[in-house]
Formats: sequence, structure tokens, C-alpha cells
Amino acid sequence: MATSPASTSDASIAARLDRLPPSRYVRGLVMRISLGGFFEFYDLFMTAYIAVGFLRAKIFVASAQGFFDVRGFASFVGAGFAGMFVGTLLFSWISDRYGRRATFTLSLLWYSLATLVMACMSTPAAIDAWRFLAGIGVGVQLITIDTYITEITPKESRGSAIALSQFVTFWAVPCVALIAYLLVPRTIAGFDGWRFVALIGALGAVAVWPLRAGLPESPRWLETHGRRDEALRGLREMEGRVAAETGRPLPPPEEHLAGKGETTRGAWSEIWQAAYRQRTVMLIVFNVFQTIGFYGFASWVPTLLLSEGITETRSLAYVFIIALVNPLGALIGVRYADRLQRKWQIVVLALIIAVCGLLWAQQRTAAGIVVLGALITLANNWFSVAYHAYQAELYPTRIRAQAVGFVYSWSRFSSIFVGFVIAAVLRAYGVGGVFVIIAIAMAIVAATIALLGPLTNRVRLEALSR
Repeated sequence: MATSPASTSDASIAARLDRLPPSRYVRGLVMRISLGGFFEFYDLFMTAYIAVGFLRAKIFVASAQGFFDVRGFASFVGAGFAGMFVGTLLFSWISDRYGRRATFTLSLLWYSLATLVMACMSTPAAIDAWRFLAGIGVGVQLITIDTYITEITPKESRGSAIALSQFVTFWAVPCVALIAYLLVPRTIAGFDGWRFVALIGALGAVAVWPLRAGLPESPRWLETHGRRDEALRGLREMEGRVAAETGRPLPPPEEHLAGKGETTRGAWSEIWQAAYRQRTVMLIVFNVFQTIGFYGFASWVPTLLLSEGITETRSLAYVFIIALVNPLGALIGVRYADRLQRKWQIVVLALIIAVCGLLWAQQRTAAGIVVLGALITLANNWFSVAYHAYQAELYPTRIRAQAVGFVYSWSRFSSIFVGFVIAAVLRAYGVGGVFVIIAIAMAIVAATIALLGPLTNRVRLEALSR
């Protein structure tokens, strides 16, 4: 059924976006945004793979002598997450104020330059300082990408769009693992190999800079900021591209009344109002504990293997094999993100991570280490797809970035200390003790979402946030 001009002009921007059918054009926008995220993930997961290089160069040591010992590798992990905490907590409002596209571009440049400088540093304090600054840009980018994609994709494919984004970005993990495997054990022109791993990530992010050209601003964001004419121009461009690609008229919007979209700016304090208070508390608890399970394994697996007596080369080989499955978790998410309720995906996957982690800690054979490590990685990344889509759906456009930034910042806050806790537990109780902590954290995650989480699949953003 064709859409008449009158009904289309009367429909809200949100309704017109939500009626768009699946198209290569929209998927292309998602993938271009995600290529910026690829190097954000490269930078984020690089932590685990250059750890061996730091230990080899005697810049850091595996077990800290004190809780905030700058010589301990945990200080490097903590510095990155501290930067992300500051970025998500204090700077996520920039995306709500100045737009998704502009913030995406700024944060991409920010963390690239900071990582470039970090690669040239030689002392633990200097490396940690620049890692902190890079973390600020990564934190802002994490929030902006989820917000951006959530707002420009139709409600029927919102989850799969986030999953596609994570499929692209998670390819960074096997890439950085392979690069680290090839370079970290080597000294090139008198420089340690870990420096080149960091430099490749920084320069690669700058190389994708031209991809930002032609990305449209979120029409929902433009409407919220009183720029409806600009929003309509961008929306008509999207509609025209999709209609030309599909070769048939677009379906009618679901509602034909004006004024259904958001037209006012919001305030951070709204997240504590009755409509959002339970969601805010739920997501704070969720984020404090989910990062223990997710990064407790992803950031520490090479170090955990070394602590079990596995050699540097074998450790890097194992983690490279495990890293190869990273995109597969997101690929599963592409298929099931909008078919299975995201709430229950999060709950079940958290429990799978807990059980598989406890089993992994008991493995002593290469096959057991790799197979169970791959299962944990697969579950972790499907879990990541589900919760990134989920938390971005639960707040209105006018405050989406700063609200998600605030609740997500608690994961970055807890991550500052997770490294030190894991280092202390590893020293006192070994790898088994580490995975007991991870299992408890993921059980709390599952219980929190199961008891307090709303259902969101295929529901309009405007309906979820009213």
C-alpha cells in the first residue's frame, strides 16, 4: 500500500523512521558508524593482548604489591576504565547537546591521538596517564554509537542493527590478537612490539576518518532540538534512498497525527522521576556487576594463562584462537536480537558465562582451555549485543545519551577496581578464585534483569520512554 503525501506529512518523524523496511542503505549507515567503533574496540581489547608485552618489558608486573600500585598491570587496566568512567559520566551530555554525528567524529579523533602518544611512553605513570585520556574518548564513543544507531533504525530491526554493529566492531578482537601474536614477542628497530600494536590502532582510527562524511544526523535528535525542517530534509533523503532501493512505495506510518515525536529538551534529573527510576536503579546494579564477568575474562585471559605456567608464546596463541570467535557471538545476535526478548537473552547468557567460567578454571589441556574459552567469548559477545541494545531503548531521545552514559558509567567505575580485585584474588586463591567472583557477579546480573527489566522488542522508542 502506498503512502499518500498527506498522511506522510502528518506523521511524526519517529513513525516515518519506524516504517522503513529493511534495506542495504540503512545497513550501510550502521556499518559505517561501526567502522569507527571497530578501532574503539581495538583500543578497548588491546589491553589484554599487550599485557604480555608490558610484563616482558618489565614496565608492569602481573601482581600488584598494593591496591593502587602503579607498577602493577592492574593500574593500566584501571586507568583505561577510569577514563571511560569520566567519559561516560561527565561527557555523554555532549551527544545530547551537539548531536550524534559531531560527537562520534570528535571522540574518534580524541582517543586516536591519546593512544598514539601513549605508544611513545616508557614509564608506568606516563602510560597510565595517556591511557586514562584515551579512555575518555572511548567512553564517549561507546555511548554515542549505541544512541546513534538506536535512533536511525526502525523498531522492527533495532536489536539486529546493534548486533550488526557489534559484529563489525568485534572483528577488532581477532585482529588485535593476531597483530599482538605477531608483534608483541618481537623487538622492531629497537622498539618493543607492544608499541606497534598500539600505533596500528591509533593510525587505523584516523584512516577511517573520511567515512564520517555523508552520515546523516539523527532525525529524532534534530526534531528534539527544534530543527524539524533539517530533520525532515534528512529523513526525506533516507526515505528516497530506501524507496529507490526496494523499488516500491514505502508502507504507511503507523500513526498519522502530528506532535507524536519529542520536541523538548530534557534534563539529567529526569532519570530519577517515577517513569524511569526503577530502570535507572536496575541498570546501575546491572552495570556494576556485568563488567566483572565480561572484562574479568576478556582483559585478563593471557595473564591468567601465564599464572598457570603457560608460556608467553602459547598464551598468545591460545588467546588468538579464542579471539577468532568474537564476531560469531554478535552474528548470532543479528539473527535472534529481535526474535527473542532481549531481557531473557541477557538473563540466560549471564548464567551461561558463570557456569562456563567455573569450568574453564578447571581446565589443564589445550583443547579444554580453547573450547571453553571460546564458549565464554561467544556468550560474552552475544550478551554484549543484547544489553547494548537494551539499555539504549529505555530512555527518551532528549536524554538518551546522558542517561545511558550515567548508568553505563557505573560499569566503567567498577572496572577501575576490578583489575585490582582480580590481581589480589589471583595471588591469594588462583584462577579458580577469580572465576568464583565472576560467577557471583553474573548471577547478580541475571537476577536483577529478570526481576526488574521491562520487555522491549519491537516496541517504538517513544512508547517505551513515555
